[in-house]
Amino acid sequence: MSGAPGAPEQPEEPPRSPARQVPPQLSKDLQEAREEWAAVEEIQLGLGGPLPPISFPEALQHFRSQCREKVQGGGHGLLSLLSCLCSPPSLRPPLRAERELVLAMATCPLDDSQQVHLRILQTIFQQLTRSRLGCPRYGPHWEELGFQGADPSTDLRGTGMLGLMQLLFLLTHPQLLPLAQEIFKLSHHETQSFPFCIMSVNITRMVLQALKEEHLSRVCNRRQEVIPVLNHLHAATFLQLFQLWRGQHRTIADAGFVLKELEFSTKKKPKQLLKSLDIYMSRRLQQRSGSGAQEMDFTGVCDLQGELEGEAQLV
Repeated sequence: MSGAPGAPEQPEEPPRSPARQVPPQLSKDLQEAREEWAAVEEIQLGLGGPLPPISFPEALQHFRSQCREKVQGGGHGLLSLLSCLCSPPSLRPPLRAERELVLAMATCPLDDSQQVHLRILQTIFQQLTRSRLGCPRYGPHWEELGFQGADPSTDLRGTGMLGLMQLLFLLTHPQLLPLAQEIFKLSHHETQSFPFCIMSVNITRMVLQALKEEHLSRVCNRRQEVIPVLNHLHAATFLQLFQLWRGQHRTIADAGFVLKELEFSTKKKPKQLLKSLDIYMSRRLQQRSGSGAQEMDFTGVCDLQGELEGEAQLV
């Protein structure tokens, strides 16, 4: 209804932006942790305010500089021991330094004194929770993301910072983030829940073992790169987990069986896994250019069958 004649018209109030909704799958513990973190002025380590997020290339450059002596050390120390335990590399010479960098990251523990390490951890938290806030280094919020306890470092034995780096790549790659969000949503399903970050670390362990056992040398040589191959294989294996878990109505009781299938695929069918990821990304692009309203159908995208071998279980 208009105002009295002659009265100046009141400008319409601009529409307010909707309040940011907390994802329903996050529990009260995680919400409380976020509110508590927003209220404090300093984090536990004495660093003021939330740390700036970090991209995968920036984090990788940090490890390149930090691990330069290990990679170029001419076979001294721990990397020399790893080389003795593994078969001689069949990678082309230009790729061997990249392989050694991967092994160095896998032996690098999460270090609270390294700000880059904390930024990687916080960026993972922000990407999964869709929050701009920081988070405490320790607390029950990490369990909500799929770690085993209040300290994620305890789950990185065997993969080191490589486990977090591969998760960082998955969560910051614009074409892979929708896949990660779908998997994370499934991990909080009422009956099909599973520990998201633990699954990611297990997949990193499989990829790392496949590299050490020279199962990936051929595809790395063909693509003339190592780290991108490992990151995409990690994402492709996670895609296969998503397809198996959702399509076959798996539960946590089936985790051992599913992990065996994934381990077989990473060692024996890496080329097929990578192809399945390419198909997924191509369909995602087509969906974005089209209506974008229909949910993607993953059936058959990574329907890889084969004899199972070896033992695999949640770390």
